[in-house]
Amino acid sequence: MLQQTHELKREMILLRRSVWPLREAVGRLERGEAQMFTPATRVYLRDLYDHTIQVIDAVETYRDMLTGLQDLYLSSVSNRMNEVMKVLTIIATLFIPASFVTGVFGMNFEHMPELGWKWSYPLFWVGIVCLIGGMLLWFRRKKWL
Repeated sequence: MLQQTHELKREMILLRRSVWPLREAVGRLERGEAQMFTPATRVYLRDLYDHTIQVIDAVETYRDMLTGLQDLYLSSVSNRMNEVMKVLTIIATLFIPASFVTGVFGMNFEHMPELGWKWSYPLFWVGIVCLIGGMLLWFRRKKWL
């Protein structure tokens, strides 16, 4: 889609470059710098000049529309990427506290009393699940999920 709009925009620029000198040439002929035309022909030259101006205006309008279309497309791609980044950030945010707690309990210290308890392993998992569940509830309450 983006490639097609770039190609169309290039064509509009090429068309504008082609018509712009024609406007100058027809304008000079219409103003009477060349004495080879009769007054009856000058009416047609004036009409040709008006048509040339209309073509230039139409090309400018189409070029602006293509620019807007490109901006719209890039904005939609950016919005989709923002949604993906939001999900990845939430997933990372959920696992950072769990990684911290796992790192603390994974240290090889001799005097960590909670490591010797019978229920420390199940309590660890209950704590991690509650922590992640609480964060999920908070994210939903903030309407981030």
